[in-house]
Amino acid sequence: MKTNTKSSITLPAEELRLVKRLKARLKLKSNVDVVRAGLKLLQDTTEREALRDQYRAASAATRESVLQELDDLDHLAGEGTD
Repeated sequence: MKTNTKSSITLPAEELRLVKRLKARLKLKSNVDVVRAGLKLLQDTTEREALRDQYRAASAATRESVLQELDDLDHLAGEGTD
């Protein structure tokens, strides 16, 4: 795979204006840098969402057993206090 592969993307006028506004606002050097920043943000967001889904599934999978354990140990909560 080539390291400096050239590509060209033709954008509609409104999207090109958006890229230029973001380029100025983010103080980036090129339109390509705007696209790279957008791709990085998209990747981070989707990875974060996938991780959140995994935590949600793990929590749901263990919730019932944790509640059962808490019920089983509840009688020990006041032990040792007179």
